[in-house]
Amino acid sequence: MRLFVGLGNPGSKYANNRHNIGFMAVDEIARRHGFGPWRRRFQGETSDGTLDGEKVVLLRPTTYMNESGRAVQEAANFFKLSAGEITVFQDELELPAAKVRVKIGGGIAGHNGLRSISSHIGNDYRRVRLGIGHPGVKELVHGHVLSDFAKSDRPWVEALCAAVAENAGLLATGKDSTFQNKVHLALQAKGIFDKDEDGGP
Repeated sequence: MRLFVGLGNPGSKYANNRHNIGFMAVDEIARRHGFGPWRRRFQGETSDGTLDGEKVVLLRPTTYMNESGRAVQEAANFFKLSAGEITVFQDELELPAAKVRVKIGGGIAGHNGLRSISSHIGNDYRRVRLGIGHPGVKELVHGHVLSDFAKSDRPWVEALCAAVAENAGLLATGKDSTFQNKVHLALQAKGIFDKDEDGGP
């Protein structure tokens, strides 16, 4: 069994924020794979389903980003899951828009949601880092992550969430590098990236 956690802030005010791309990703997984209805529990909302034969519970914490770890710990305790069975979908300032990287453990790079989760369950969970780009100046970061995606961003945001959802079964079965490659190829096929990006000369 796996726990997939989307990070974001609850409520319509934040629904389209860059900080909420984790919510958007798990919403699309639920929709695309016919998961059950969302229900309130574990200081959040959950939806259950199966990906590539693996039972998966999706969790959207409703504690606000800075307290995400409370919801994750409650769910992990209930299902008796180790940190290694938990995958967190997060916005990542340090990656260009629409880039995806998967890693286990490592630093939190100032991300308050990750800081909270690490303080509750340790650091050895998987992170699916969804690039939202950096505004270029440290002073602009707070406003950048808490502002809505621009209309011009919608094509890549939707394509990214669709590719993540389409290939989510690879994450559920531990095929992280294959997942990362397939998401990149799907976005490349839609013209989101130039063909030579990440591909050498």
